[in-house]
Amino acid sequence: MKVLKFGGTSVGSAENIKTLLRLVGEEKQKNSPVVVLSAMSGVTNLLTDMAEMAERGEDYDAHLKEIEAKHFAVIRSLLPAAAQNPVFTRLKIFFNELEDLLQAVANLRELSLQTKDQILSYGERCSTFMISHIASQNFGDALYVNGSDLIKTDSNFGQAKVDTELTEMLINNFYQENKGKVLFVTGFIASNAAGRVTTLGRGGSDYTAAVWGAALNAEEIEIWTDVNGMMTADPRIVKKAFSLPELSYTEAMELSYFGAKVIYPPTMIPAFMKKIPIVIKNTFEPDFAGTCIKSDVKASSLPIKGISSIDHISIINLTGSGMVGKAGFSGRLFSLLSREQINVVLITQSSSEHSITFAVKPTDASQAISLIKKEFELELDAKKLELPEVENNLAVLAIVGENMKRTPGMSGRLFSALGRNGINVRAIAQGSSEYNISVIISKDDLSKAVNAVHDAFFTDLKRTLNVFCLGTGNIGKTLFNQLKEQMPFLAANNDLQVKVTGISNTRKMIFNTDGLSLENWEAELNTNGEQADLAGFVAKMKALNLPNCVFVDNTAAESPIEFYQGIFESSISVVTCNKKGNSADFAQYKSFKDTARKFGVDFYYETNVGAGLPIIRTLRELMMSGDKVARIEAILSGTISYIFNNFKGDAGFYETVKEAQELGYTEPDPRDDLNGKDFMRKMLILARDAGYPLEASDVKIDNILPEACLNATSVEDFYSELQANAAYFENLKNTAANDGKVLRYIGKLENGNVEISLQMVDDSHPFYMLSGSDNIISFTTDRYKTRPLVVKGPGAGAEVTAAGVFADIINVGTLNK
Repeated sequence: MKVLKFGGTSVGSAENIKTLLRLVGEEKQKNSPVVVLSAMSGVTNLLTDMAEMAERGEDYDAHLKEIEAKHFAVIRSLLPAAAQNPVFTRLKIFFNELEDLLQAVANLRELSLQTKDQILSYGERCSTFMISHIASQNFGDALYVNGSDLIKTDSNFGQAKVDTELTEMLINNFYQENKGKVLFVTGFIASNAAGRVTTLGRGGSDYTAAVWGAALNAEEIEIWTDVNGMMTADPRIVKKAFSLPELSYTEAMELSYFGAKVIYPPTMIPAFMKKIPIVIKNTFEPDFAGTCIKSDVKASSLPIKGISSIDHISIINLTGSGMVGKAGFSGRLFSLLSREQINVVLITQSSSEHSITFAVKPTDASQAISLIKKEFELELDAKKLELPEVENNLAVLAIVGENMKRTPGMSGRLFSALGRNGINVRAIAQGSSEYNISVIISKDDLSKAVNAVHDAFFTDLKRTLNVFCLGTGNIGKTLFNQLKEQMPFLAANNDLQVKVTGISNTRKMIFNTDGLSLENWEAELNTNGEQADLAGFVAKMKALNLPNCVFVDNTAAESPIEFYQGIFESSISVVTCNKKGNSADFAQYKSFKDTARKFGVDFYYETNVGAGLPIIRTLRELMMSGDKVARIEAILSGTISYIFNNFKGDAGFYETVKEAQELGYTEPDPRDDLNGKDFMRKMLILARDAGYPLEASDVKIDNILPEACLNATSVEDFYSELQANAAYFENLKNTAANDGKVLRYIGKLENGNVEISLQMVDDSHPFYMLSGSDNIISFTTDRYKTRPLVVKGPGAGAEVTAAGVFADIINVGTLNK
């Protein structure tokens, strides 16, 4: 036979009770089960509130009427009129008894634990009596059982301890006398030797089911609740959490102790002692297999089984020389707390024995401090102990699983995930069994921490990047199109989900923690976006406190750069095609790099130099592998590259520049390209990445244009000056052609010096055959001496630049997985 326990939501409404009775009926066809029931959902809370209101002398009548109405509505819905009166009468007696108890509390202004247990017992008594009578209409052998008559405990009201031997005898005798009947048993409640009602504490109805299952050597104990078994994490926090098919008793106890409220640790002890499987099922998805907790668990490929958490905790720090080498000090401390019923959640002690840190519920913290001050008064007066300190607004996160045992790297993976997301660990505890590693962190970081750790351990799932994009011009729009098209590939081949969580331009900004649709982001931004505010956008990104965040700057503006430092300090990676930050003062460049490294995040800016070409990455990998760079030569302007690649034959310089502008290769004012400043910024960034602390003033730039062209008052005048100086440009072209050479505007880094100049190169030079708007760079190093390493390809355009930004985003998501 089986024991079936149904929680509050399963008995919370007429519809849910119909489902419950159908499930019980299906089980009855195999063997008559024992059915353990909780109070209707919300009723225990109402009873608690009423008891406390009565103690304060407040009016509780509305709550009492609400409970009555809740039960009476179910009776009217599920019982025929002729069968209703006996149930109404019995429930009315219960409610009258309850009202008398509450009135007594109100008169005395005193609420003892014994009285509170008596008050709370009416939740289970009412629901079980009502449902047993409804069940009798479906199958006539249903029997209401007051569990407090059969489960015997001590007199520790509120959390009574079961007398196992006596209880099992009483349950067995009762079961034999009523064999063949479907027993509907009140959960949660028991009684002491004097017959006074006691309760079994948190999760008491589950405990009742386990006690009955153990007493009757049940085939299985089924806990019917409102979730699909035990999950890898709280699904309200982690949307990617999934159900676990099976757990060992130890794993389930560890998970439930640290906040997994599907089942409570004491529940499993009777079942564990007799190796009775416990199956967690969902009343509302009964066909789902759920989670089976048992002793003979199959080997799992999962590194951990789950992540559990307690979101409200306080820690108390006790330090002082009086603890060092003092035998029995810890025993004295924790015995004191135990006597006063203060539960210690976690303990950690320094190896020097100079400090002890332990975690308690926030409601117990002030009492614990008072007790310590009283118990250790002499040590405190003698300055052998410092005054205990309490820290509030904390949370506990725990990873649990039998596979952690003797598996290297588990702690490293945990702390790496926390560190990369800027989550400070206040205390650490790990048992010698290695089933659990627990950390204490800020309560505000809990959601981010659980999501980050879940991504780190469950690698079969897609790692999520939360991307905040600034700028919706050509590059931004192209990036969104590329992301949209590539999402399925990234999910299938890189286990990566890129979520665009925030978008802003100079007019509007919008956020969505579930991810903005890349199908209609523009319409959504324009319709639902709020007024743009760069500081507000960055502040909101930080306040959301999401894991694995990336700030993407797709602008060419100065204003975003002042926020980079604070973004790094919030443990958020930065990807940027905006070269102004890295080409400003060297001190700023160095600060960005150092801060990103200090906070364990990424700073990628491949597109600062070569659009989509892997130039920065190639340089970095050469240096990291120990190669020495002797010389770098480059053409890093797609605009200038196009102009000089096409300035040949009969083409005039004026016509070539005009054509480049018409094709969209130049800025509205072509001088912004031809003055060499943009090229200078790129060479400066390369030099800095190569290890040279240069400033912009250190870069030598030879002008391509005569002074008259540079000083023209307008674009129109500029073109007039180009025509007026046609002979100057023709002379350059013809001189090169006569020598079998071509004109190239080349940047060179050698011996820590950077210069950019117009050169004439022959066919032995790697830049001779350049065409179109391609960029090209050659690295001469110790390993590439006689034949330089050359990188060549398109150096301008929204498609290739967006692709470079895209690649940097993906590197954030994959290189640190």
